[in-house]
Amino acid sequence: MKIAVKKPTLKTLANEVSLLRSFLVGMTAKDPEGVYRPEFVEEMLRVSASDIPKREFINGREFLKRIGRPT
Repeated sequence: MKIAVKKPTLKTLANEVSLLRSFLVGMTAKDPEGVYRPEFVEEMLRVSASDIPKREFINGREFLKRIGRPT
């Protein structure tokens, strides 16, 4: 029994290259801002999903204090 194999099109090749590039960048690149605390990320995702804001940041210094970065 023969399996039909489609020839790759330019669109499928471009998609595959894009996926590979994304994978490689994700595996090798580091975020210049560093790593965020997981509990902060979870809280921000939860807050962003609600319609009512739970916290308001007045300025950048308050935000950095909240995420645990020195000002």
